[in-house]
Amino acid sequence: MKKSTRQGYGEALVELGSINKNVIVLDADLTKSTKTSMFQNKFPERHINVGIAEADLIGTAAGIATTGKIVFASTFAIFAAGRGFEQIRNSVAYPKLNVKIAPTHAGISVGEDGGSHQAIEDIALMRSIPGMVVLSPADATETKKMVFAAAEYEGPVYLRMGRLDTEVLFDESTYEFQIGIINTLKEGTDVTIAATGLMVEKALEACELLKKDNISARVLNVGTIKPLDGETILKAAQETQFIVTAEEHSVIGGLGSAISEFLSETHPTLVKKVGIYDKFGQSGKGEELLEKYNLTAEKIVLTVKENLK
Repeated sequence: MKKSTRQGYGEALVELGSINKNVIVLDADLTKSTKTSMFQNKFPERHINVGIAEADLIGTAAGIATTGKIVFASTFAIFAAGRGFEQIRNSVAYPKLNVKIAPTHAGISVGEDGGSHQAIEDIALMRSIPGMVVLSPADATETKKMVFAAAEYEGPVYLRMGRLDTEVLFDESTYEFQIGIINTLKEGTDVTIAATGLMVEKALEACELLKKDNISARVLNVGTIKPLDGETILKAAQETQFIVTAEEHSVIGGLGSAISEFLSETHPTLVKKVGIYDKFGQSGKGEELLEKYNLTAEKIVLTVKENLK
């Protein structure tokens, strides 16, 4: 079954809003696209559409948060992280307010909207803000778990979601998510593949392909990019030859950078990155763009084989 992370977000907001009356949802005139329309239809008195005004979206969210409410603010990732950066930094993170910035349409899989609307720098931007938690779900199930975890967490959170329908990897009744903890999906001894977002599915595919060649790959689902689970990363670096990171984001400042930065100071290890190499996206179908930019299981496999001793 396939479902987008934005769809999981919309469903989770309705579930959360039903049990927590302090949840307020804001949007910047993209309610149908971000799926906050589901919350709007159920709880119109707790949903505010600020219009096409992303700086205002964040500022308003910050103001409401000072009254003790839990505020989710949504638009496209390029507008949230890009246009709203200064407001996120100064109005949300600096005073440590309880705002959850939850954009959709991140990465190049947005598709036909093109390079101007494909946020491939947002993780890097949000990682750089002091005290900001950065989450990136692998599927719709994990998105739901992250929404509830973000609501329970006191402080600013950035929750990055996509447009494309992707495979549902996890069972909602059994899957557990905790902020700051990496989930090990497959054990392995030769190489570690650390993936986030829709690249987790590609990492699992790569693991099965590598198994045919008797290569044992450990697969990590890095749902929390900040704070990074250093303990799990260090264990992987010590127990496997090297690490391959996989993300639908620039290799500059994203997951690969976060892991490289950590290991350079704790346990110098080879880290090879599968991601977008200093290029903008372009218009096209989401799946075709993933192929064009080498965000595939085959690219992960090739990277492993090229570096395996």
